[in-house]
Amino acid sequence: MIKKITCWIALVFLVFPTFSQQHNWQPKKDKILSEWAINIDPNAPLPEYPRPQMSRENWTNLNGIWKYTIIEKGSTEPENFQGDILVPYAIESALSGVGQTVSKDQELWYHRSFEVDRGMRKGNLLLHFGAVDWEAEVFINGKSVGMHQGGYDPFSFEISEALVSGRKQQLSIRVWDPTDEGPQPRGKQINKPHGIWYTPVTGIWQTVWLEAVPDQYISHIKNTADLDNKQISVETQVNDPQPGQMITVRLFTNGELLDEKEVPAGESTIFSIDNPNIWGPDNPFLYDIEARLMDGRKQLDAVKSYTAMRKISMKPDAYGNQRLLLNDKFLFQYGPLDQGWWPDGLYTAPTEEALVYDIDKTKEMGFNMIRKHVKVEPARWYYHCDKIGMLVWQDMPSGDMGNRWEARPGVVGKGTERKRSPESMAIFKKEWKAIMDANYNFPSIIVWVPFNEAWGQFNTEEIVKWTVEYDPSRLVNGASGGNYTLEGQIMDMHNYPDPVMPDPKIWGHHQIIVLGEYGGLGLPIEGHTWQNKDNWGYQSFKDKDALRERYSKLIQDLKPLIPMGLSAAIYTQTTDVEVETNGLMTYDRKVSKLEPQFLKQLHKELYTIKIPMK
Repeated sequence: MIKKITCWIALVFLVFPTFSQQHNWQPKKDKILSEWAINIDPNAPLPEYPRPQMSRENWTNLNGIWKYTIIEKGSTEPENFQGDILVPYAIESALSGVGQTVSKDQELWYHRSFEVDRGMRKGNLLLHFGAVDWEAEVFINGKSVGMHQGGYDPFSFEISEALVSGRKQQLSIRVWDPTDEGPQPRGKQINKPHGIWYTPVTGIWQTVWLEAVPDQYISHIKNTADLDNKQISVETQVNDPQPGQMITVRLFTNGELLDEKEVPAGESTIFSIDNPNIWGPDNPFLYDIEARLMDGRKQLDAVKSYTAMRKISMKPDAYGNQRLLLNDKFLFQYGPLDQGWWPDGLYTAPTEEALVYDIDKTKEMGFNMIRKHVKVEPARWYYHCDKIGMLVWQDMPSGDMGNRWEARPGVVGKGTERKRSPESMAIFKKEWKAIMDANYNFPSIIVWVPFNEAWGQFNTEEIVKWTVEYDPSRLVNGASGGNYTLEGQIMDMHNYPDPVMPDPKIWGHHQIIVLGEYGGLGLPIEGHTWQNKDNWGYQSFKDKDALRERYSKLIQDLKPLIPMGLSAAIYTQTTDVEVETNGLMTYDRKVSKLEPQFLKQLHKELYTIKIPMK
C-alpha cells in the first residue's frame, strides 16, 4: 500500500510541474487527493457558466491564479503579497496551493488584475461572486465598491464608476472569517477539526466572474410552477426600468416554442399548459425560458432560464397519517446525507465532472433524494439535480451553537433554545432569506430545513413559520432531529445506527413523519483515508461483506416502518469526510464500499410498498 501511495505522489509531481513553473502553483499533497485534481487547468479552473438559472452570453470568468496575503485584521490594503493562490479554492484547501489557516484576528487579502475592453464599458459592468466565506469587501483600483456578509449566497457589485482609463484594472478583496469564534453560519467548519467537525473554509470558494449589461437590464427572474392550475409564472425584475419598456417571455419544450407573451417590465407572465409534462425522478423534464427586455423593437437585454412542472405537498393516508406527496402521489423518499466536502477542495469540487459524479453515483445507487447537509452548493450542483431528477432537501448551515438537545429512540427531541445576540439573529435571518432567494428557481429543491439537531436553534416557531409563509411552493422540515415544533409540515428524528420513528399515533395526524438521519456504518479503506488511524463511524466494520450484511439488515428493518407512517429516510452518508469513514464511498471517491447495483436492487423494495390514501 505504501508503494501505491508513493506512485500516486510521483504521478502528481509528473502532472503538475509545468503548472508550477508557469504559475508557482501546485496542490498541497499532505492529504489524499481525488482523481480529478490532475485535470485542473490553473489558467481556467471551473470554467463553466456559474448561474444556469439566469444565463447571458457576454461574461468573463476570473477564476485562476491570484495573489494572496494574510495580515493582521484591520490593516490597510497591502502593497506586497505572500504568493499565489488558485481561485476559487479556499485557502485551507490543497487545491488552493496554499493550505494555510486564517485566524479571527487576521484577514485574507486577494489581488489580481483584469482587462476591460471597450465593449464591456457600455452600460454596467457587474462583478459577481458565487460565494465568499464570510465577510468580503471588494476594491477596484483601490476604491471600495461594496461589502458583503454571508458565506453561502451569491452577490455582485456594479463597478463601472471605479474603472480607470485603459484596459487594465486592479481588483483586491479583503476577507474576514472567524469560523467557530463568530456568530455567523458556518456549517461543520471548526478551527480545531475533530470527529464530525471539519477543516475551516475561508475566502473565495465559488466562481468569480464579470458580466456586461446595459443601463436597463433584467436583474432577477423568478419561476413558479402551479400544477393544480396547470400554469407557470415567470416574474422578472428590471434595473432602472423606463416607461414603455416591455418584457417578452418565451416558453420552450424540447427546443420548440410553446408560447410567447409580452408584459410591461416588472409584471408577471402566466403561461397555461393544457397537458403539462410533469417533472420527477423518472421524468426530469425541464421547460426552457427566454426573457427579453425590449424598448420598442430594440432588444436591450436577454437571459435564459428554465423551470419544471412539479408539486410537493402533504395529505393523510387511509389511517390518518400525513404523507409526503410528489405530484399528488405518495413516493417514499430515500437518500443519503450529503455533506458536499472534498479532500482536496474542501467546500469546492475540483472540477465540473467531480461535482456531477456524486449526483450521478447517488442516482446509480438507487436513491431518489439527497439531503444537502448544513452546506449550500454552487448553482450548477442544483442544475444537475434538476436535469437528472434528484430530489433535494436543503439545510441552512448551522452556527452560533451551544444550546441543549434532548432525544431518545422513538421520541422527538425537546431541549433548550439558543439565546442569540441581536446581531447573530439578524445574520441568520438575512442569510437564510438570501439562500432561499438564490435557489428558489431550482425545482429539485422540495424541502427547506432551517435547523439541525438544535445546533444554534433559536426562536424556532418564528423562524419555521416565516420559512413556510415565505415559500409556500415547498415543505419545511423545521428542526431535523432537533428540538421539535408543530410549525412546519415535517416531524423529523435522528437515530444511529438503526431505523426508528416517532410514534405516529402522537405525531402522524399533524405532521409528516421522517427519519432524518440513521445508519452511519463505517468502513475505513486503507490508502483512502484522511488520516492513517483513529478513523471512525457510528458502527465500524472490518470488511465489505460485514458492511453489506449490516446495511441489508437496516433496509429490512426500515421497510415495516413505511406502512406505519414513515414517509422518508436519510442514510448517513454519501462519502467519508475527513476522519468520518461512514460513507458509501471513500472521501477521494475512488472506492464504492457497496456495489451500486446491489444498493439499487435493495432500495427498490422501499419504493414498491403500497400506501392506501384517503
